[in-house]
Amino acid sequence: MASALLSPTQRYAAGTLFGLAIHEAQIHQSRPLCVGSSHQNHIEDDDDQRISTGSSTTSSADSVSEDPHLWVHPDSALLRPILQFLEIDSGAWSGIEETAGASHSSHHVGAYLRLLSEESEESSSEIKDQELALAKGVDCMKASMEASSDFENKRDKQREYAQDRREKCSVPEVPETPSTTDEIEVIQSIQERTIATVPEQLPTQGSEYKFKEEPAEEERILGYERKITVLYQLLSASLATMSENSKNSKQRKGYDARHRVALRLLATWLDVKWAKVEAMETMIACSVMALVKEEELKRGENGSEKSTWAKWKRGGIIGAAAVTGGALLAITGGLAAPAIAAGFSALAPTLGTIIPLFSLYHMLHAEIYAAAGAGLSGTKMARRIGDIDEFEFKAVGENHGQGRLAVGILVSGFVFDEEDFIMPWEGLTNNLERYVLVWESKHLIAVSTAIQDWLTSSIALGLMKQGAMLTVLSTLLTALAWPATLLALTDFIDSKWTIAVDRSDKAGKLLAEVLLKGLQGNRPVTLVGYSLGARVIFRCLQHLSKTEHQANLVERVVLLGAPIPIKDENWEAVRKVVAGRFINVYSQNDWMLGVAFRASLLSKGLAGIQAVDIPGIENVDATDTIEGHSSYLWATQEILDQLELDTYFPVFRSSATKN
Repeated sequence: MASALLSPTQRYAAGTLFGLAIHEAQIHQSRPLCVGSSHQNHIEDDDDQRISTGSSTTSSADSVSEDPHLWVHPDSALLRPILQFLEIDSGAWSGIEETAGASHSSHHVGAYLRLLSEESEESSSEIKDQELALAKGVDCMKASMEASSDFENKRDKQREYAQDRREKCSVPEVPETPSTTDEIEVIQSIQERTIATVPEQLPTQGSEYKFKEEPAEEERILGYERKITVLYQLLSASLATMSENSKNSKQRKGYDARHRVALRLLATWLDVKWAKVEAMETMIACSVMALVKEEELKRGENGSEKSTWAKWKRGGIIGAAAVTGGALLAITGGLAAPAIAAGFSALAPTLGTIIPLFSLYHMLHAEIYAAAGAGLSGTKMARRIGDIDEFEFKAVGENHGQGRLAVGILVSGFVFDEEDFIMPWEGLTNNLERYVLVWESKHLIAVSTAIQDWLTSSIALGLMKQGAMLTVLSTLLTALAWPATLLALTDFIDSKWTIAVDRSDKAGKLLAEVLLKGLQGNRPVTLVGYSLGARVIFRCLQHLSKTEHQANLVERVVLLGAPIPIKDENWEAVRKVVAGRFINVYSQNDWMLGVAFRASLLSKGLAGIQAVDIPGIENVDATDTIEGHSSYLWATQEILDQLELDTYFPVFRSSATKN
């Protein structure tokens, strides 16, 4: 069991650190990370750490651990299953919850790291050998995962695609002067409005997110093998979901997104690269499924009962998460790369004593790789539902069938053909099992083509030549009405845009239903979308915010060029659905989004062209990268690279030069 490698004191320290990380992650949902010295000093008011997430039924104002809204509260069923797995005395649970829920991490992280570094009397050379074997296995798995990635080839294809789209969306040479009286009147009217209005500087928050990324000082006294052991134990506990005694009978099983965010923060404190934790996830998935296969083969040979494995395969349970390939590789010895074989060889003598694998495999095949039919790859609307004619997931990338325990769903929203649903995401290098959502392509192509045609019209070219578009956004934000001629010229966009917006809202609800049904497997999900695809994701989150599933499904969200009003939308509620980073990427150059969205709605602000001033939302100004709305087709990859999503804290490292 868990006691094989960690002493009781070390298990107590590990459980408390995890509780601190869970609570810190919840704070970051509604508190911006601070400017300056550290993420550890960003809140020192009003009970020091209390989170105001609604009315509290607590009977004691002195005990924040009794606030049922806290993730460390027993009703959340997040911390106590971890403590149970670690075999921590139940008498200590309430004290750990109180420490995690009431005190700031900076006051305690160092102390618990020191406890982890202490060697107990029970320590032996055998335990140290086991820790070393585990660390070697993790390193080998990470090396194998990196070696199996066809990174350069995919990036080359993505660069070719980007160049092709740049040429397709380029604006012809601008004429010296407009050619008609009407065009002159439109340009003069916009210029007059611009001159008469002092443009307000669009708000930006990108500069606020400065932080200290250094790990806790005390982590340096911890050996690498011990760090890996602690993270491996806590990951195993997160997957075990041993919550039979939880007060919350509605607690979702599987790999909770909040657990994964807490592990990401804890890895930062320990100065362990996140890729190492992803290697652990894959090791556990493959190892457990190997044991399942071995057990089922034995049962089949004995003829005692019909193989459950065969039932799983036929029912599509394993297919839901596409782990079968990775599991069978581990089982048969035909592993993805020699490094994996080396890793399992090093780990084999001690694997069974490191974690209770047989207590995990029931959860892995029945919870994470849920009974979800054909999974996302098989999710396709067979008939017209809610006016949606097309709604289908397609697998992208090389991580399918490799035991990945996290999913990425990627949504395009400005497309000229079906290739544009896939190619903007093809060059991603993360370890997620990735799917693109292909939705309502007919309407998206129609509105994208209409916008591009308008961009090449003489009116638009004349406006750009006169420099009016450089300040058109500030004009649109303050104008009560547009010039009649300009409105007439944009009518052909309006009808197509209105239909596409309506379909995006309905597709968002469908996406939420897919996640609630667990078709992705009960694994944390990262959602990324641009243009109307970002609106699909926002509507999905709105729908989730109305359910009992709060922050356990979605780990991270990135919205790029989102056509979503800032006012009259409950951004706070949507933020609480996302356990980790929530990023709004905007460009002040994206005046085409303003033209499409119309001045009547721009008065409410627009996420795609300005910052969303909601605590916990990370705003990134990509004006230097995004020249216009169509730029997201080829620049999304670059922006995601600069965001460094696998870091816990906000990062956006702008390129020194543009392509």
